[in-house]
Amino acid sequence: MRRPVLAFALLLPVLAFAADINVARREVGNLVLEDIPEIPKRIVERTNQYHNTRSASFLDFDPRSGGMLVVTRFADTAQLHLVASPGSYRQQLTFFPDAVTEGHFDPKRPGQGFIFRMDVGGNEFYQYFWYDSKTGKHTLITDGKSRNTSLVPANAGGRWAYASTRRNGTDFDIYLQDSNDPGSAKLVKEVKGSWHPSDWSSDDKRLLLVNNISINEVYLHVLDLGTGESKEINPRTPGTKVAYGAAVFARHEDNVYYSSDEGAEFLQLVKYELGTGKKTVLTPNLKWDVDDIAVSADGKWLAYTTNEGGTSALYLAQTSNPTKADKVTLPAGVIYGLRFDETAPRVGFTMSGARTGQDAYTVEVATRAVTRWTFSELGGLDPESFVEPELIEFVSFDRRKIPAWLYKPRGKPQRPLPVIINIHGGPEAQTMASFNPVVQYWVNELGAAVLLPNVRGSSGYGKSYLQLDNAEKREDSVKDIGKLLDWIATRPELDKTRVGVIGGSYGGYMVLASMAHFNDRLRCGVDVVGISNFVTFLERTESYRRDLRRVEYGDERDAKMRAFLQSISPTNLVQKISKPMFVAQGANDPRVPASEAEQMVTALRTRKTPVWYLLAKDEGHGFQKKVNRDHYLNAASLFFETYLLQ
Repeated sequence: MRRPVLAFALLLPVLAFAADINVARREVGNLVLEDIPEIPKRIVERTNQYHNTRSASFLDFDPRSGGMLVVTRFADTAQLHLVASPGSYRQQLTFFPDAVTEGHFDPKRPGQGFIFRMDVGGNEFYQYFWYDSKTGKHTLITDGKSRNTSLVPANAGGRWAYASTRRNGTDFDIYLQDSNDPGSAKLVKEVKGSWHPSDWSSDDKRLLLVNNISINEVYLHVLDLGTGESKEINPRTPGTKVAYGAAVFARHEDNVYYSSDEGAEFLQLVKYELGTGKKTVLTPNLKWDVDDIAVSADGKWLAYTTNEGGTSALYLAQTSNPTKADKVTLPAGVIYGLRFDETAPRVGFTMSGARTGQDAYTVEVATRAVTRWTFSELGGLDPESFVEPELIEFVSFDRRKIPAWLYKPRGKPQRPLPVIINIHGGPEAQTMASFNPVVQYWVNELGAAVLLPNVRGSSGYGKSYLQLDNAEKREDSVKDIGKLLDWIATRPELDKTRVGVIGGSYGGYMVLASMAHFNDRLRCGVDVVGISNFVTFLERTESYRRDLRRVEYGDERDAKMRAFLQSISPTNLVQKISKPMFVAQGANDPRVPASEAEQMVTALRTRKTPVWYLLAKDEGHGFQKKVNRDHYLNAASLFFETYLLQ
């Protein structure tokens, strides 16, 4: 792939500069470490159990055996495994140095194989492969160079629909392809922008397509595969914007179920009749987003999940009376990946709790019986030692209440606790109450309180909240962090003089901006694959995602917006940062290029600000390989010990 070579080449000027100012540089495997001390043995030994907690995610039901396909990690990266029955042995099927992130069985060819997705070195130029179950061999079925995503199998099997940038590297056109024939790819809809298939109609004659303009503007279309014509569902009213979430065809009816914020703050569940255009809101009184939707193969059952303030709820309803839904009794946690079994009346999903690992589950439609299929190891740690977070709210500068999760060590502290503020990326993401072994380590072993705020611009709290940080409002979310620091100062058990920040991607920008604006109130910051300059980021992020990001951050080609983006970019505020920084980056990152980290490190070192810098030559937007992730997390723990805990 081109990206790893290009990204690593960008390092050379920075490393040369680093040599001029006497930076201690060494390499460990594929990691380049600058000014990062050797990790003490005690940290390596104590973190080992936390690093060896595992998770499993449900992907698909095996149409031959009734088992399920899951993704989990036993070596260095997450791979596909087959689980024959609940609690049984996880049979590993794929063995690659890079993570496998998706898997689908072909219902027409039970027992013969499956499709899986993988990239190289974290570059996110995903390719699809056919895995032959008899030989254990795999075959590349996409072009080997474009980005391919959102594969959906036809109901009758034998064909797949997916989105690909193969035509021009930027736009996500829609392709059809026979299951394992790389020469059968057929372009069925040429588009401009970001599109992907969501579902097939029951007769496999139509595709439901999603067109993403931004997080606040998404539209649905139905593509007739016979005529090649597409038609927008629920055509938009001029001058208005609508966001759609999950969307699926009904079975054996000419209807679509989707979630939408049309005329509402939250994503409501809607039944849309394609023939008449009639819309029926099925959750009119729900004040939370409907996240995921699935319909059974016989068309009789509807399942959906809701995001209720950072925890999930699962509902089942008969399609004959969809407004009467039953809430399935489950432990508190986060649910995703709903999928009905095509051969049995049950639905599969992945669930994680704040104190329980992420695992695969099913629920029987008739009895509502919940079955846990995988029991992921927790590194030998006692689950009772894990801390349950408290959901708190603090008041921001405009009197708005901002939610956050607070983790605290058990017992009464002998002195006020140091605080780690962990800021999510996105910016349209949301921190939910799922299991996080790193947070548990910081709480249990470092003795720190950890705050995970959902600042304005986070999803899950309504479309108005989601838009509060757009364009010129960008620094309002940074102001939220300032008010969180005020809240910390009111809590006697928290030490306002010992506060550090950490965040990844957009959260990395938030770290850098917080360090600039609140330098005198923060001890240190950890920036992971973060944006350091919005203009250079927008100019260098991969072309297939550039327009989506311009809608969120502003268009750098406009002179006025460009000047504003420069004024708030951390590279131009670096003179305000004097506290120690740790910057971590993947060399092959297609979203936030390595140049964002490098220019920030250079700017900080020019001002003699202490900087630890870690670069992974075989990673992209984050750390997928265990050996790299372990070293980064150990270094981050040492960084907090050095600059925060004292």
